[in-house]
Amino acid sequence: MLYYLLKYINEVFDPPGLGVIEYLTFRASAAAITALLITLVAGPWFISQVRVRFIEPVKEEAPPEHRNKNLPTMGGLLIIISVEISVLLWSKFTDPHVWLIMLALLWMGAIGFIDDYSKVVLKVKGGLSARWKLIGQISLGLVVGIYTSVDPLFSVLMRETAVPFFKHLTIDYGVFYIPVVIFIITAISNAVNLTDGLDGLAAGSSAIVIFGLGGFAYLAGNAVYASYLSIPFIPGGGEIAVVCMAITMACVGFLWFNANPAEIIMGDTGSLALGSAIAVTALLIKQELLLPVLGGVFFLETISVSVQVLYFKYTRMRFGEGRRIFLMAPLHHHFQLKGWAEQKIVIRFWIITILLFLTSLMTLKLR
Repeated sequence: MLYYLLKYINEVFDPPGLGVIEYLTFRASAAAITALLITLVAGPWFISQVRVRFIEPVKEEAPPEHRNKNLPTMGGLLIIISVEISVLLWSKFTDPHVWLIMLALLWMGAIGFIDDYSKVVLKVKGGLSARWKLIGQISLGLVVGIYTSVDPLFSVLMRETAVPFFKHLTIDYGVFYIPVVIFIITAISNAVNLTDGLDGLAAGSSAIVIFGLGGFAYLAGNAVYASYLSIPFIPGGGEIAVVCMAITMACVGFLWFNANPAEIIMGDTGSLALGSAIAVTALLIKQELLLPVLGGVFFLETISVSVQVLYFKYTRMRFGEGRRIFLMAPLHHHFQLKGWAEQKIVIRFWIITILLFLTSLMTLKLR
C-alpha cells in the first residue's frame, strides 16, 4: 500500500528523491527493516498474551533437557503478521508471485495454528492428525499448481525447471508438474516442522535459506543477470526478493526471543508456514531442485527420521525387536543425547546451513 501511495505522489508531484521507491533493493531493504522492527516491538506484548493460555506440552519421548521447558507456543503468528504487514506496505502485492507466497504462508500457518490450538487449548494429544495436515498441504499444492498452470504469466515457464550444476540442462515435468508441486510443498513444510525442535534452530536455518532464495529471485528477475548466469529468467520474479527479505528479517527478529533460552517457540503455526513459503518461493523461481543443497539441514533432518523409522520396522520384522541407527530422531536430538549442548548444536547447524548457502551460490558458476 505504501509503495502505491508513494508511487502516486512521485508521479503527481515529482518530489526529489522519491523515485527511489521504484528500486527493488530499496523496497527489499525497507521490507526487511519493517518486518524486523514489528517483530522486536510487538514481541514482548505478544509473548505476554500467549503465555497466559498457550503453553506447549512437552512430548513424552522428548530428551531429558526438554522436560522442564514449558514455553508459550504459536510464535509463528508473530512472524506471519510482521511479514504480511511489511509485504503489504513495500511490495507490489497485486503481483501473483507475491500473493502466492503470502497465500502459502497464511494457508499452512492456519493449519499449524489449528494444530497448536488443538494441543494447548483443547488438550488433544498429538494435536491435528497427520491426515488433516496432509490434506492441507495437498490442497495448497493443488491451488499453486493449477493456478501456475493456467495463468499465462507462469504457464510458459512452470513445467520446465533448471538443474543445478548444469548450464543448459532442464527437466520438463509435463503432466507430472502438479504432483511435483504437491510433493515439494508437502516435503519442505514437513521438513522445517521436523527441524523445529531446539531453540532457534528452525528460525535461524529458515532465515538463511530464505535469504538465499531471495538472492536467486533478484537475479532471476533481471534478464541480464539471468542470461549471464544461465538461470531461468522470471519476468517480475525480482519482486519475490522483497517478500524473502521480509520473511528473513521476521525470522531474525523472532530469534531475539527464540534464541536459547527461548521465551517462546514458533510451533507448527510458524514451521509449517515457513516451510510452505520456502517451497513456493523455490518453485516460482525454478530452483526447487536446489533445495536439497540450500536446505540441506532440513533434508538431513527428514532423512534421519525416515531412515530411523524404516530401520526400526525392518529390524523388528527381521529380529523380533526394533533397533535404531540414531539415539533419537530427528538428527538434532541424536546429538543432544550424545551430550552436545543445545546452543552448540544450533550454531553448528547454522554454520552448515551457511556453508550450503555458499555452495548454492557456487552452482551459479559451476554450469
